[in-house]
Amino acid sequence: MSDDPYSVLGVSKDASDAEIKKAYRRIAKDCHPDLKPGDAEAEAKFKAAAAAYDLLKDPETRARYDNGEIDASGQERPQQQYYRDYAEAAGNPYRSGAHYGDPDDMSDIFAEFMRGQGGYGQQRTHEFHAPGHNRSYTLQISFLDAVFGASQKLTLPDGDRIEVKIPAGITSGQAIRLRGKGAPGFGEGPPGDALVTISVTEHPVFDRQGDDIHITLPITIDEAVLGGKVQAPTIDGGVNVTVPAGTSSGKTLRLRGKGVKKRGSSDRGDQLIELTVAMPEKIDDALKQFMETWRESHRYDPRKGMPS
Repeated sequence: MSDDPYSVLGVSKDASDAEIKKAYRRIAKDCHPDLKPGDAEAEAKFKAAAAAYDLLKDPETRARYDNGEIDASGQERPQQQYYRDYAEAAGNPYRSGAHYGDPDDMSDIFAEFMRGQGGYGQQRTHEFHAPGHNRSYTLQISFLDAVFGASQKLTLPDGDRIEVKIPAGITSGQAIRLRGKGAPGFGEGPPGDALVTISVTEHPVFDRQGDDIHITLPITIDEAVLGGKVQAPTIDGGVNVTVPAGTSSGKTLRLRGKGVKKRGSSDRGDQLIELTVAMPEKIDDALKQFMETWRESHRYDPRKGMPS
């Protein structure tokens, strides 16, 4: 397989950026290891195309490659300047002004010949080296695993399973980088990384807002009027909270340090409990009669002052 990135992608050296990108996508679509598992030839072709695209998609590295400053793997070519100087040296038949053709062309040919030989009498084989490409995955985790952290197994397309350590406090959309768990490198190049994007499932009770946990807690009419102790769920388990007498729907209680662990700290956010007064499923005659009597002597207007 040629190590020239243009040949690898099957484009000319004057190809546009769009043509280079289109050629890479075509090869990736035909030869991606996830689509052709176990096909060594297709995988090698894909790796070579990925490395070639990485070099040519950057205008600066492409220009340096075209100028002979770096090779196909992106490594510097210190010999380039040396052999140009040699070609221009006095006494060299290929120097400028000599009658053996264009001097620049001849010095380039001489330099290319010397590089291919690795020096006088020493044959050197060109070999393409490039890092493996990164692979992206999505891992769905539970709400509480995101809050407290966990360790889960991720099954790769080839059947291998890798362990993903989930840090406490992670949120949906954040990615975990697993070094060296991507595609193998080409030649002696290092393997790429695995990028695992986290998706957190919703919880039926808890709602996370930053480092705080929010819940809505229903209370009865008598608890709202008289106050008292009621049990409330937290991510650490149930706790008793005090409902003040005369509580209206919307009042919020705060439990300090019952939220999510803050990143880079041992501190935690808070849990906010929004109280809502829940009516009984059925209004019996005793409650109805009591409220009618109470209303006659205690009528009030909670909407006073609102625009009509």
